Amino acid sequence: MEDEKQSKTKYYLYIDECGDQNLEHYDPNFPIFTLCGILVPEKNLNALNNAFNDLKTQIFGNKEIIIHSVDLRKWKDDFRVLRDKELRERFLQGITDILQQHDTYVIVSCTILKEQLNKFCVRGEDHDVYGLSLAYLLERSIFCVDNNAEPNPHIAVIVEERGKKEDRKLLNYYNGLRNNGTKWVEVERFRNRISKFNFKAKKDNIIGLQIADLIAYPITTHLLYPERENPAYEAFKHNIFSDNGRLLGQKVIPH
Repeated sequence: MEDEKQSKTKYYLYIDECGDQNLEHYDPNFPIFTLCGILVPEKNLNALNNAFNDLKTQIFGNKEIIIHSVDLRKWKDDFRVLRDKELRERFLQGITDILQQHDTYVIVSCTILKEQLNKFCVRGEDHDVYGLSLAYLLERSIFCVDNNAEPNPHIAVIVEERGKKEDRKLLNYYNGLRNNGTKWVEVERFRNRISKFNFKAKKDNIIGLQIADLIAYPITTHLLYPERENPAYEAFKHNIFSDNGRLLGQKVIPH
């Protein structure tokens, strides 16, 4: 039993979103939803957390501040200090240095184009955009860890709390995946790879969730406005999961 425990390779999949999940009433200027995950090997987790917390301390004076991309972009509340151009440039460069690291984490994402989905697809009641996206993120994460040829990989999934009703619905969807698998991942493989599914509050200050939040918006704007400059996306795009030249970590629905 001890040898079996030692042979496991652990990963953490941190998941956050960009956009709202409403398919009937949505902003026509932002008709899109992205669920974004970063897959971090346990061996890299402390270094990633320390780098992010060091940057927080350098810029904001403490590591307890919680990075939230919406407030960050508007320089609201704790981020008002970023109205200072020099400080803002230091912070953005620090974020870029962290996100552009190679082999530290892998990105898996799924983006829903709401107008096209409503027009061309028939949706079942259980297939809300969050749940539909979650299936792809977990499936792609399993592909990724199995490609690494490491012993007995296990993935612990961490998502941010959204509310009792929403969390219960998502947990039911996840349990459905455990019972049925996906189109490309059978039940046994799914259960062997996904070991935990946990909800965390924003106040818990989980670095992985904050990084997923920072990455979700540039992915979304890249797909919504591909002609625009997007330096944040350029910084991390090499970390999007690919397999033999196929970009598997940036799913778009419908496609």
